Amino acid sequence: MAETSVNHPKVIIFTTPTCTYCNMTKKYLREKGIRFKEVDVSRDPAAARDMVRRSGQMGVPVLDIGGKIVVGFDRPKINQYLGIK
Repeated sequence: MAETSVNHPKVIIFTTPTCTYCNMTKKYLREKGIRFKEVDVSRDPAAARDMVRRSGQMGVPVLDIGGKIVVGFDRPKINQYLGIK
């Protein structure tokens, strides 16, 4: 029987292709084995509006972790919301 992973909240990350911190955040999530949905706000104006509605600002990355918003690559907050160390 396969080992079951801890059930983490749904993660959405709003990014742009040229964003260094977006790439760092995605790399960090992959290293931690966290699955996420990436939304490129540079290609999707509706997603950009959704991101601003959720976070109140235009900068990326913005993470939605189970409904809790993290602006930027804030590792302590990301870990807290994911329940990881």
